Amino acid sequence: MDFLAGCIGGAAGVLVGHPFDTVKVRLQVQSVDKPLYRGTFHCFQSIIRQESMLGLYKGIGSPMMGLTFINAIVFGVQGNTMRRLGEDTPMNQFLAGAAAGTIQCVICCPMELAKTRMQMQGTGEKKSSTRKMYKNSLDCLARIYQREGLRGVNRGMVTTLIRETPGFGVYFLAYDLLTRSLGCEPEDPYMIPKLLFAGGMSGIASWLSTYPVDVIKSRLQADGVGGKFQYSGIMDCTRKSIEREGWRVFTRGLTSTLLRAFPVNAATFATVTLFLLYVRPDEGPKDCETAPAAPAPAHHSALQQQAQPSSL
Repeated sequence: MDFLAGCIGGAAGVLVGHPFDTVKVRLQVQSVDKPLYRGTFHCFQSIIRQESMLGLYKGIGSPMMGLTFINAIVFGVQGNTMRRLGEDTPMNQFLAGAAAGTIQCVICCPMELAKTRMQMQGTGEKKSSTRKMYKNSLDCLARIYQREGLRGVNRGMVTTLIRETPGFGVYFLAYDLLTRSLGCEPEDPYMIPKLLFAGGMSGIASWLSTYPVDVIKSRLQADGVGGKFQYSGIMDCTRKSIEREGWRVFTRGLTSTLLRAFPVNAATFATVTLFLLYVRPDEGPKDCETAPAAPAPAHHSALQQQAQPSSL
């Protein structure tokens, strides 16, 4: 039931946050010589004007398809790691989150590759244009596999690992510290707002800790669209990006990412919490109890496992 709640909550998060993610990717990979967008809000306006509202949801099929697998992996790995570590401490939360982040990259990397390619498709074109390289996310991955094999499907895997491992660790650590400091108790009438705040702020902390890596990952995964490759690897991409755009390149799209991080985690937490309260009226509220340095109740861990930053 916790797994089902996580999937539903994650789906809600994707629906809320995907438009912000599309804007983030467009800003991260646009040409510095001929930029199409002046900033976050101009990018929003341009996409809606040229590609309609549906343009903001390009590539949503990929994260939706990968959602179940990612939640299953994160749920299992984080829960089993916490049980093996024994104590519910902030450091153990970090280690368990990092382990979960590492393992789920197997699904996350190809999923985000397809999402990025779909989001870049038709950039700057009028919505009436019929030229499309990919029909959908599965078609995108199939075409990449035909041209580049398994290596092409896993393009950006190293940067995904570098981003997800500490990113998940920071998320679970921040969430654990915030829920402890906020004193979320079963009888607290502000229990859910506290959970939403903790989840949203944890998502923001996670993104801030790894955002420069995400910029490089997006550029590597978008590289090759149209058949032309600019970068030979991570270091080459980093060097060329800094040479042409300076250190500010690592903040490209940060505004839309942070605008997205809070509501995505809030939507995920609200959905998960309300679902568990509905199906488990006797056990659900206990999820928020905090016990210093005591083993985590199973359902408390379950809530922490579902609002991961990559499905943010």
